[in-house]
Amino acid sequence: MKGEIHLARYLSDFDMQSMECMKFDTVIIGGGLAGLFCALKLPKDMKIAVLCKGKAEDCDSYLAQGGIAASIGDDDRTLHMRDTVTAGCGVNNREAVEILVNSSEEAITDLLRLGVPFDRNADGTFKRSLEGNHSIKRILHVDGDATGKGIMTSLLADCAKCGNIKLLEDTFAIDLATDDGKCIGVISQRKSGKLFLSAVNCVMAMGGIGQLFPATTNSTVLTGDGVAMAGRAGAKLSSLEYIQFHPTALYMPEKEERVFLISEAVRGEGAVLRNKNGERFMPYYDSRLELAPRDIVARAIYDQMLKTGSPCVYLDITAKSRNFLEKRFPTIFGECLKHGIDISKDLIPVAPCEHYFMGGITTDSHGHTNIENLYAAGECASTGVHGANRLASNSLLEAVVFGGRVANDISGRTVSHAPRKMLRFSQARKGRLKNVDWLREHLRRIMMDNAGIIRSEKKLCSALQEIEDVQKREIDDALLCTEKDFETADMYETARLIVQAAANNRHSIGSHYITD
Repeated sequence: MKGEIHLARYLSDFDMQSMECMKFDTVIIGGGLAGLFCALKLPKDMKIAVLCKGKAEDCDSYLAQGGIAASIGDDDRTLHMRDTVTAGCGVNNREAVEILVNSSEEAITDLLRLGVPFDRNADGTFKRSLEGNHSIKRILHVDGDATGKGIMTSLLADCAKCGNIKLLEDTFAIDLATDDGKCIGVISQRKSGKLFLSAVNCVMAMGGIGQLFPATTNSTVLTGDGVAMAGRAGAKLSSLEYIQFHPTALYMPEKEERVFLISEAVRGEGAVLRNKNGERFMPYYDSRLELAPRDIVARAIYDQMLKTGSPCVYLDITAKSRNFLEKRFPTIFGECLKHGIDISKDLIPVAPCEHYFMGGITTDSHGHTNIENLYAAGECASTGVHGANRLASNSLLEAVVFGGRVANDISGRTVSHAPRKMLRFSQARKGRLKNVDWLREHLRRIMMDNAGIIRSEKKLCSALQEIEDVQKREIDDALLCTEKDFETADMYETARLIVQAAANNRHSIGSHYITD
């Protein structure tokens, strides 16, 4: 039948003729900083949809504590580029790094114009802080350690005022619809059923992969859907083996879906790391001490945990006064106090956990993917700007700079809506997906044990075989109905792609530390 899809690359059966349809100029999948900023930069006469898997606040951008790195004035740009490349172990895309740094002052100006209230000194200048591998203080923040919340609150308020931007919350993007090599829209699902969003341009801004691991700072909605979805549509993917583990997440014995981050800015203000015996250990690992790149600090902590037989190490900021800590880190101070930890007097138990994904959907400097009409920005995109390890506080900057570049590119296009074809897809299914909770926990154990901070070729190959076996046995021919079903399938596919990339890269570099 003409218009019928026969390739088994969709998660779910669909028939556009019987689905609810909404038509937009641009559909942005993901309501974090990259997605919202892109939407706000697009022309006001353009009809835009922003899809949020959960609520608008359910994103990592909202959770970001430390701040946003910015080179304001020409004096710091060479240093900022050098710091970014040093942290990334030299495998960064140099063009992307130059764009990031050279655009940072304009990015801050844009955020100020959108109402973001960056913290300032009494004389009106920006308050700046220091974080790992930064040569100077260049981190701007909002409300001390609530930078992401401050930025997102302003941008969400701006979006609400724009009549051309429709925020679709509780809308799960299942798959990209493509025809003749072009992206023509998004197949999604909400409580009322399946929904097809027809679009001239689609922007992937779906965040990270944290929920593939048992401990992560990521929002609970980040299950790697973007990578799996783009891969099924034929998008190129790159640098998937580079996963950043933040050195200092608050350690609590009880398991949580998302662990609380102790910002790197705490170490930037002088906190030191101690093992369970009270010994400061970073001098034995790197001359930059606690402000070494994140991959080095995370491995050092992991090594100390193994050597001392402890599930955590400790962060000591007790040299600072209670008054300073309450004002500088109100969110962290309050959260620790909930757990009976007064950081002005007590050491903070911390351990590494999954934090950021450097790889993803391959794009050029304007956000183009290899699929016509499809863009990507933010954490799910792989511009190469971070190399093998992201420099602290470059993530919010990347979201603004490259989200804005995507908007500028779309604004300059003159593509019009093509007639919508009535595509459909169906496949024989064996039955409902079963044991979903067990499948997810099983995958998280596989990923932590084999694709975590320390890896080996033998373990990666074994993990890849196990993931593929589960996919063939449990997922590939199953009938997927609920959002949790779709998420689970995406988690396994994204994990497979990550482990395969890690097994193929036999060079130990940055966050991809392989022992053999």
